[in-house]
Amino acid sequence: MKSKRSRMHPAPVTLALLVLAALPASAQYKVVAPDGSVTYTDRPPFESNLRITPFGRNAPAAAVAEVGLPIELRQATARYPVTLYTTADCLPCDSGRKLLQQRGVPYAERSIGSEDDVQALERLVGARTVPALTVGAQPLRGFSETDWASYLDAAGYPKESKLPRSWPVAVATPLVQRAVAATPEARPAPPPAAAPAPAAPQPGTIRF
Repeated sequence: MKSKRSRMHPAPVTLALLVLAALPASAQYKVVAPDGSVTYTDRPPFESNLRITPFGRNAPAAAVAEVGLPIELRQATARYPVTLYTTADCLPCDSGRKLLQQRGVPYAERSIGSEDDVQALERLVGARTVPALTVGAQPLRGFSETDWASYLDAAGYPKESKLPRSWPVAVATPLVQRAVAATPEARPAPPPAAAPAPAAPQPGTIRF
């Protein structure tokens, strides 16, 4: 009698590797949109409001090096950049931030403080939950030390910090760039009213 082989289910880390490997191998440019979303392409777009960073074998060394980072971090950040989404007075956000800093993961932080931010976050990660994390194109909703560590492992980030001591701590910036209110132009002051002309003296009157 033939024995039935048990079906193996892929472990979470294996799934992470499959997701992270989905980026095109020919990608040579990292493109960051104004809302913080990241895409990779083999041709640079022409829009002026995008931040474009070349990487790969043909990129200038200064564009890839993330000056001062060891090779493991340079490779990981070039392929799977990490972005943390937080809001004020959020203990789980603090826990997520602490995990990234203790592990030495270079990351960008985007703060959620307006309805525009909330809507952009929902488009990026599929929910309005904070903290949220993106590792490359993979969104992670809510803080889970185990899940976050698994995806960071799959992306190739070292398990122990290798960041230089001088590496700056990420400063949170709004997810959606705020529109600067136009300053009303100063209007010229109206000219002073002309004094009424003196009335002509009537006949037979004396003016003092």
